[in-house]
This record gives sequence, C-alpha cells and structure tokens, in this order.
Amino acid sequence: MRYSPSDLFHLLRTPVGRSQLKEGLLHRGWPVYSRLAGRHRRALRGHTRIVAVVGSYGKSTTARTVACTLGADPNRVSARNSWSHVAKALLAVRPQDPYGVLEVGIDGPGQMAEYARLVQPDLVVVTSIGTEHHRSLIDLEQTQSEKAEMVRVLDADCLAILNGDDPNVAWMADQTRARVLTYGFSEWCDVVACQARLRWPEGMLFEVEAADERITIQTKLLGEPGIRAATAGIAAALGEGKTLQEAAINAASVDPSQGRLQLVPLANGAFLLRDEFKSSLETIDVALDVLAEIPTKRKLIVIGEVSEPPGSQGPIYRRLGQRMAGIAFSIVVLGDHRRRYAVGAKAGGMHPDRVINAGPDLAKAIDTIKEILQPGDVVLVKGRNTQKLERISLALLGRPVGCEIRFCDAKLRCDACPQLESGWQGRRVVM
Repeated sequence: MRYSPSDLFHLLRTPVGRSQLKEGLLHRGWPVYSRLAGRHRRALRGHTRIVAVVGSYGKSTTARTVACTLGADPNRVSARNSWSHVAKALLAVRPQDPYGVLEVGIDGPGQMAEYARLVQPDLVVVTSIGTEHHRSLIDLEQTQSEKAEMVRVLDADCLAILNGDDPNVAWMADQTRARVLTYGFSEWCDVVACQARLRWPEGMLFEVEAADERITIQTKLLGEPGIRAATAGIAAALGEGKTLQEAAINAASVDPSQGRLQLVPLANGAFLLRDEFKSSLETIDVALDVLAEIPTKRKLIVIGEVSEPPGSQGPIYRRLGQRMAGIAFSIVVLGDHRRRYAVGAKAGGMHPDRVINAGPDLAKAIDTIKEILQPGDVVLVKGRNTQKLERISLALLGRPVGCEIRFCDAKLRCDACPQLESGWQGRRVVM
C-alpha cells in the first residue's frame, strides 16, 4: 500500500490512523522481517523446537493449550498470525526456550507454502478445515491443500498432530513424512476424548484415553472446541515424551481465549458467552451447540452476519434462525439479515416480536439487551469480526462505548482501541 502525503497527514491525526499506518508499514516490511526471521530460525536449530498451529478455526485456543502442555508460556503465543506477524513471532522465540509455538493463518493461495519455508516447524498441529476461506480459496479441497503445506515440509523425525475427526485434516497423514498422531472423539484416534459433559458454569469434564491409559480432566474451556483444544495439546505433549498425567494437568489450567466461547459472569447475575471474534458458519453452529447445552431457562442470542457464507445466503440465515428459535427466548439481530433470521425463527416456533431488529444501531442493541437480561440468563454474542460486536460485550461488562462504526477492519481489538469510548461516528473504517 502506498500513502500519499495527504493520506499520511490524515492518518497521523488520530490514534487509530497512526495504528493503521504502523500496520501498513509492518506489512510492507515482510521482506526484511522474513529474512531476519529466517536467520533466527537457523540459529534456533538444536536449541528450540518450533511448533506451528494451523487450521480454519480453533487455532488460538489450541495454540495456547499446546504451549501450556509443552511447558511454554501460553501468554507469549500471538494471535496475529499472518505475514510480518509470523516473522515477529518467530523472532520472539529465544534460544533458551525449549519450544516456540506459532499460530499461522492464511487468507489466500500460496501463502502457507511461504510460511512453511520460513517457520520450518518440528511439530505441526492441524485443527480443522472449514468454509472460512470460501471466497479466497474457492472450496474445501483447495483449503485443505493450502493448509497441508505446513505438514509437507516436516522431516521424518518431526511430528504431525492431526484432528482425526475431520476427514479433510486426517487426509494430511498421507501428505507428510513425519510421525503422525491423531486426536478427537473417534475411537480410532491415537488420543481419544470421551464421556464429555458440561459442568456449569465451571467448564467441561471429560476423559482422555491414550496408549492404554485413561484419565479424567476438568477444563475451563467450553464445548466441543474446548475439548478438542485440550486433546490436541495432550497429543502434542505425549508425542514429545511427556506423561498423560502431566499433559492433562497442564491442559486443565488453560483459560478460554478472549472472545472465543469465553464465559464471563455479569454484575446483575447473568452470564455473558463471548464468541464475537469471528462468525464462519461452523463456529456459529458450535456456539449454538454450547448454548443449547447450558442448563438455564432463559437464553438470549445477539447475532450479526455470517462470514463468507458458502452458497446462497437466504437458506443459511433461515436455517440459523430456525435453529436459534429452538434454543433462545429472544434474538437480537445486528446487520442486514433480520428478515431472513425472522423467517427461520418463525418456522422454528418463535413469535416475530422475539426477533428484535437493531439494524446498524449498536446503542439500541446494547440498551435492549440490558433491559431484557435477568439474573441467571445467558447471552451469547456472535458476529462477523468487522462488525466489532465485541463492543456489546464490553458494554455489558461496564465499559463506556461511544464508537458506533458499522464496518471496521481495524486490526486493533476494541478493548485496546483509543476510539472505543470517544467514538468513531460513521459508516466505515478500513485499516
């Protein structure tokens, strides 16, 4: 990206503009950062084993869990997972660290191969293949092939940890020379999660079987994604020679990632289920699975738009509306798809008055939710990342929210944005 003098002047006038400028310069610095990181990677050989976590969704929590089970610091795992951020994460690994854990993401063809050449991992964890890259990678076959580039570079003395329940991930076992361990709920996996049940509101209780051993684990992570993340971390630890008990204890200590099925108690006695970081179709269904299992009478869903819906949008939104009607007592919709959600919700037996249209009005949504919520209720917040529904979560937690922007592609999280309280008034901010 090239900036004119006028662009630079306007960018430098505001904190978010300065952040945009910094992000742009960081992106343009990839050739320099990648060369420096490549030299650093060569210097780490013989000292530190590098772990790469890839997949369509589930990467951040899995990466933090893997770090914890391997004895690394989960707080040093960066969720910024593309281009110069990958290089910076690699540069941050110290020679005295036994493990360096990197989350690596892509948004187009050819990128993963470039990252793989840079990272040269010793261990790769693959979480999932889904529709998140529907527009840029066309179909699941191209997505799985792109993601597989990270396991293709592994040597025979390396390790690949694969989600055995996802056929698009399990397929990668034939794409690598490395030793392979699978994890999941299926009995044929090397590390199997079973007997899972919700312990509200503490988290999940489940059992893990591996190599004729069995252990019970209590995790603070919620739902199937939480169990998968914990099981992936345990599989990585077992593959690196640690005991099942040691791995289980470390996996149980991991807190939910911010904005990813993160349960937070509210001051009025209700509970907030934050899952506003992204909204690919698979992650919406998983969030609804978790909400449906929670043993409380009243559940509220705050829903935005689906990220990169795979196919005709009408049937997707109607199906989700019908499904939500069977779970929640009311739905608050932000964005342009209230009618589609409402048609589905009506088919699911929900009265039309229970589908509340906030449109683009964030303040209206916040006021409506605060008016509805009662002690013991659970409210799920779920939306596309450019809608920044994190602002709703922050408002429910007591943060002043003045920003009402409708579309924001800023790389900052809202809780760190200097414009959160004073506000960006308008339709669009693109970073």
